[in-house]
Amino acid sequence: MAPASVKPNSAGAATSTATVSAVSSSKVPPIARPLAGEPEEVASNINYHAQFSPHFSPFKFEPEQAYFATAESVRDRLIQQWNETYVHYHKEDPKQTYYLSMEYLQGRALTNAIGNLDIQDAYGEALNQLGHQLEDIVEQEKDAALGNGGLGRLASCFLDSMATLNLPAWGYGLRYRYGLFKQRITKEGQEEIAEDWLEKFSPWEIVRHDVVFPVRFFGHVEVNPDGSRKWIGGDIVQALAYDVPIPGYKTKNTISLRLWEARASSDDFNLFLFNDGQYESASQLHSRAQQICAVLYPGDATENGKLLRLKQQFFLCSASLQDIILRFKERKNENGSWNWSEFSSKVAVQLNDTHPTLAIPELMRLLLDNEGLGWDEAWDVTTRTVAYTNHTVLPEALEKWSQSVMWKLLPRHMEIIEEIDKRFITMIRTTRPDLESKLPSMCILDNNPQKPVVRMANLCVVSSHKVNGVAQLHSDILKAELFADYVSIWPKKFQNKTNGITPRRWLRFCSPELSNIITKWLKTDQWVTNLDLLVGLRVFAENADLQAEWSSAKMANKQRLAQYILRETGVSIDPNSLFDIQVKRIHEYKRQLMNILGAIYRYKKLKEMSTEERKKTTPRTIMFGGKAFATYTNAKRIVKLVNDVGTVVNTDPEVNSYLKVVFVPNYNVSVAEMLIPGSELSQHISTAGMEASGTSNMKFALNGCLIIGTLDGANVEIREEIGEENFFLFGATADEVPRLRKERENGLFKPDPRFEEAKMYIRSGAFGSYDYNPLLESLEGNSGYGRGDYFLVGHDFPSYMDAQERVDEAYKDRKRWLRMSILSTAGSGKFSSDRTISQYAKEIWNIEECRVP
Repeated sequence: MAPASVKPNSAGAATSTATVSAVSSSKVPPIARPLAGEPEEVASNINYHAQFSPHFSPFKFEPEQAYFATAESVRDRLIQQWNETYVHYHKEDPKQTYYLSMEYLQGRALTNAIGNLDIQDAYGEALNQLGHQLEDIVEQEKDAALGNGGLGRLASCFLDSMATLNLPAWGYGLRYRYGLFKQRITKEGQEEIAEDWLEKFSPWEIVRHDVVFPVRFFGHVEVNPDGSRKWIGGDIVQALAYDVPIPGYKTKNTISLRLWEARASSDDFNLFLFNDGQYESASQLHSRAQQICAVLYPGDATENGKLLRLKQQFFLCSASLQDIILRFKERKNENGSWNWSEFSSKVAVQLNDTHPTLAIPELMRLLLDNEGLGWDEAWDVTTRTVAYTNHTVLPEALEKWSQSVMWKLLPRHMEIIEEIDKRFITMIRTTRPDLESKLPSMCILDNNPQKPVVRMANLCVVSSHKVNGVAQLHSDILKAELFADYVSIWPKKFQNKTNGITPRRWLRFCSPELSNIITKWLKTDQWVTNLDLLVGLRVFAENADLQAEWSSAKMANKQRLAQYILRETGVSIDPNSLFDIQVKRIHEYKRQLMNILGAIYRYKKLKEMSTEERKKTTPRTIMFGGKAFATYTNAKRIVKLVNDVGTVVNTDPEVNSYLKVVFVPNYNVSVAEMLIPGSELSQHISTAGMEASGTSNMKFALNGCLIIGTLDGANVEIREEIGEENFFLFGATADEVPRLRKERENGLFKPDPRFEEAKMYIRSGAFGSYDYNPLLESLEGNSGYGRGDYFLVGHDFPSYMDAQERVDEAYKDRKRWLRMSILSTAGSGKFSSDRTISQYAKEIWNIEECRVP
């Protein structure tokens, strides 16, 4: 363990914080007070957990021990509220939503829990009594590694809103031990190492040893004499439930994120083989079970990798549906008799993207084979229960699973999928003969002899009662292009639900200074749960007093961020420079490459200027963050390029007062909570039509950060809400993209000289000897695999650079910039996940508030 930090005491002698806290805690009686509200009682409860729920050697009360004891003290309150909520739902038996997602990007739980429970002051004071600072204790928590990008973070925002709106809803996911990966930056670029968030344990999860379900893989289908079918044989693993309580903001309702862990039972351990020295063979099923929840998105280049991903998806779906059906029966048995026609009036299942698609054939299997329903009744129950959210129009992200892999792992489900497909085709031929020519692309099974696959998105659309996109532009593209033929059959099935973010985590808790200013000027803190009230700031946008307060809150956040950057990267950045940030998954369509090419061009021009000319420029710190998927070579090259450019620029004495380039390693929720409040310009520059929505754009806008971006995803609606004059727009529009790609193929593209200059500068070796040709060649040529600039970086580069010049000019006018910043926050009301979830509840799930009294 690192040595305790040392602080001088009043007499000038050094006293370690460990000694101070140990002495302080000895003065506080360790008494169990699970519902404590006063600081003295809270301190006693924390000390009780330190002594009687011990996880460390006695007599230690350093920050790490203090964190675990504090978390367990908060958890006491959460468990009480969780139990009350569970009992209330059981008694009232409302219709309940079950949200299935392969990812949840939760972030730290401590700040969020004490904030939502409105007990942060009591806990801050209690920790002071115990010799600690709340800010230091919070830093001890590791982010739960249960997600990667926007999909997982959206799911977590949704859970916060479900709880805050008192809606009967639960989340289901998997308990990944090692997450996606922890990102380390070296001279070679990105290195992936396993996440260590469960190295000790998570104090927020409650294992439910009584909630265990069997999940089968492989095996075969047995046909009984009466024609009924049963899936038998193969491997059976156990799904064990871990519950993470999710508190609503200033409400008693506390819902659950139920995470499944895969286990094998003691019966599966072969003692004979073990004693014969065949140790690995003896525990084969244990080893295979552990693999299921080891890693998020394991590499799927091999047959084994594909099988493991499919196992993960089925494991989530099967365990969750068995749990849902059991709860439905329990509540019905207690409240009288029940029949399956009532299932969809009590249960709504939402599929977050195509990963949980197997919930459809699994629900059918459970109803047909276990419950004895006929096909028509089971199909009616399933299609009334399941709804699907589409998150992408990228072809590679619309999952297609090999039919041979599916037959091997899930033979009964393939029979069911074949039957769904057969009936769908019959329905089209009898009711819509005009669509017969479209059947090859509309049906679920693609029986191409070279590569027969199951199209998961098609299965979702055919089987769900509602399908939604996640921003207006995205939903329009789904209806007009991707799912156009289905829309002609089921026009009312398709909806838009523009994504949102929770204002609690993404403003109230991560930027208390700005939050307090907003509350002061609006004369209410009701905006935290009614974000539309932010529009009230518009009338004060020109007010000099508000602008001064706004500016100082922004500066405090920038200074905090500068300290963080220095600590994490060793790079010193100037809080008086323009903080320009792009943080998101590294992907070619998100165009981090355009951003770094722009930075390279800026650096080259600064080098060519005289000292006097440089002084007239707008100093800028450009920050990047995000993980590149381990096998995505070009994305990893982009990460390396950003770091190579930073190494040169940041050590160039002529230029480094005017430009810094920083890659922030291991981007996650906690890093975002530091970066977003400190940002002034944020880049959301994807090729138009390719980003379904984006949600970091909403977080930045809410925090008064201006956006430079294309008309893509939710950018379109953000620009409408905050005013187009407060948005730095550039680039082709979604409807122009196909034509521009065609022109490129025909050799009609003429590159901008600035674009060519930036590429030439990389090739000159200015940023080291690494061979960037394969990356740069993706921007060159007119066609061919990995060529032809598919994401239109070259086309959009000139208008991007022009927009950046407008940014530089605007930043020089402080009053104008502050007005734009205030108007950005004032226009962000629409982008609350409370609004999104209210719309899902009314228009898709048909559920209502069920407030715990």
